[in-house]
Amino acid sequence: MAVRLLALTAALLLAGCGTTAQTPSPQSGPRVVATTSWEAGFAKAAGATDVTVIVPKSVLHAPDYDPKPSDLKAVAGADYVLYAPFESFATKITDAAGSNAKKVEVALDNSRDKVKAEVTRLGELFGTQAAAKKWIEGFDAEYTKLSGEVKAKWPGGQQPKVVAQMFVGYAADLAGAQLLGVYGPEPVTASQVLELRNKAPQFVFENSHMSTGTVLPDANAEQVNLVNYPDDDNDLLGVYRANAKTISDALA
Repeated sequence: MAVRLLALTAALLLAGCGTTAQTPSPQSGPRVVATTSWEAGFAKAAGATDVTVIVPKSVLHAPDYDPKPSDLKAVAGADYVLYAPFESFATKITDAAGSNAKKVEVALDNSRDKVKAEVTRLGELFGTQAAAKKWIEGFDAEYTKLSGEVKAKWPGGQQPKVVAQMFVGYAADLAGAQLLGVYGPEPVTASQVLELRNKAPQFVFENSHMSTGTVLPDANAEQVNLVNYPDDDNDLLGVYRANAKTISDALA
């Protein structure tokens, strides 16, 4: 990785791209570079309008991403670089680009209260508090609506029982389901499979971004593959809409 970054830095300098972040204009707001659409979703929710995503959606495991010269250029002109703790390449390319961008570690958790706390924090950091507050108000209303729609699909009106991959456990709250246990992010072991199966869940909420296949083979539980990352529009609300529909379809 170090050799690769040195080569990329040289390419950036030869291209005359510059290595110092520029001062954003009041009209455009901060220039934000996000490692993935997940961080970009938080940035957009917080009020950022100039957001560049580094890792394409075709790369399912962001820490394995190999940076390109265009990434160095984007980082060099950024005011903020948003990344997750497990995406160490983000800080390395920021340093390699000689960027003055502020590196911001984002808590990637789609739980309702944690999303609101993180969007509020980023809004304060970006100076876009009003936009962040407005988004949170809309998020609360949409979350309540979606949760009600999913609960209306409960089989026989009974609360469903689920186990979930730890990064999609928030979906149990969205569905109003009883969360019997969580697993991951490492692949489940044979003993964990037995333990989870003995809890007799009706559904397994699996993280489609980290899926290794059927979690509980031979168990009488339907696996529901859920998402954490927004689509190309970086709309974090789209994650909840997509998962609400997927869960509702499974419950029907």
